Amino acid sequence: MTQQVKNIDVTPVILCGGSGTRLWPLSRTGFPKQFICLTDRTSLFQQAALRLTALATDEVRVAPPIVVTGEEHRFLTSEQLREVDIPLGSALLEPIGRNTAPALTLAALAALEAGQDTVLAVTPADQTIADAAAFKQAMRQAIKEADKGSITILGITPHRAETGYGYILGAPPEGATELWGVQQFIEKPDAAKAQSYLEAGHYFWNAGIFVLKASVWIQALANFRPDILETVQQAWQARKVDAQFIRPDSALFAAATSESVDYAVIEHCPGSDFSIKMVPLEAGWSDLGAWDAVWQSLPKDTLGNAVVGDVLVTDSSNNLVHASSRLVTLVGVNDLVVVETPDAVLITTKDRCQDVKHIVTTLDLQQRTERSLHRKVHRPWGWYDSIDEGERFKVKRIQVKPKASLSLQKHHHRAEHWVVVKGTAEITNGDKVLTLTENQSTYIPLGETHRLTNPGTIPLEIIEVQSGSYLGEDDIVRFEDHYGRTEA
Repeated sequence: MTQQVKNIDVTPVILCGGSGTRLWPLSRTGFPKQFICLTDRTSLFQQAALRLTALATDEVRVAPPIVVTGEEHRFLTSEQLREVDIPLGSALLEPIGRNTAPALTLAALAALEAGQDTVLAVTPADQTIADAAAFKQAMRQAIKEADKGSITILGITPHRAETGYGYILGAPPEGATELWGVQQFIEKPDAAKAQSYLEAGHYFWNAGIFVLKASVWIQALANFRPDILETVQQAWQARKVDAQFIRPDSALFAAATSESVDYAVIEHCPGSDFSIKMVPLEAGWSDLGAWDAVWQSLPKDTLGNAVVGDVLVTDSSNNLVHASSRLVTLVGVNDLVVVETPDAVLITTKDRCQDVKHIVTTLDLQQRTERSLHRKVHRPWGWYDSIDEGERFKVKRIQVKPKASLSLQKHHHRAEHWVVVKGTAEITNGDKVLTLTENQSTYIPLGETHRLTNPGTIPLEIIEVQSGSYLGEDDIVRFEDHYGRTEA
């Protein structure tokens, strides 16, 4: 008689918050590090989604991922998943960041609402894994154990005395099992303790990767932090649904205590009634928390230089150079990080990478746009690049995706002149609707209602020249919008 194989349903949960301040100027609030291609042609978020989707086997059925992210990144997540042919299960939009425990609670409630108590494979969106096969093997072990009711975590085998990570003290497996027990979670240690952990063995880095059933998380949170559960449940019950975008109630969610998964639940599990197991992982893991970690993860030349973009290096060693828009050259320097973008350049030594956050704090205090936005800004309909600016004028290059459209809008303080340089534009200008092609142009007077649409099958590109007394992005009144941004 043929034995029936048990199917395990798995729902990937990608925690996609955070702003990656230590990777400025490449990572910014409007386009943070998880959406950037740092070590590959795919972003860290896309890599996370691809890794989890690849866990499917004859026994493991993987559902479309649940992504927990912020309102301003909702279109980035859906667009980046589309680029790698992964359907979005749902995007849970946090009105305010409250750390990972409330975020995972939203995901667990969403999974249970769908009618199945699936195994949640939970991962941050900003990590890199060099050995995909080792990751698959470890995660499949964790999934099988989680399906039995355990909370299962991945512990990274350390290869240096690292003071920037939390540690897990593991209990070696006994008998036939390959799963480790968990004795204790340890906060980020000083250098001496980190060295002793490395030498002692049985200590692992905590990667923040958890595998557990949705109901197990809810039960554990009810046991250890019922206040968080109650508040997030109330916010979830008052949610608003816009297709795949789900918005918990803003005021109720903001009242939830900001707490991590580890602090709220995981660190209390050893010695409790909740079974917790660990699977060791040695797969070239990094959380890319700062530029020195990016240097460690990239391929290097014979002198230890890691370069991305148009870079020339002479008589220099152990440098990281990331060029986005122009030629960058180094001569006779060592141990530097040089990051060039069209509107900002960072130069620091590798041992001071953690201090980049102080520059970001200063930009915040000075209310400079370089803190949050790149010169090239992505929008759900495409992107714009601010290529020049002066007193009372700004010049943008705008690209609109095929069949996409900007909102029907007007401006109180600026007029605009549009020149089509590629594709076909359908333009609403007051009461008129125009169709323009390459080298044709139109003028949008101050205060006139207007809209730009791409009716074609190739990207539309225009040059926009703004003129007026105020040229800020907030001078916009939307009357109609395909992306839920209507304000009037």
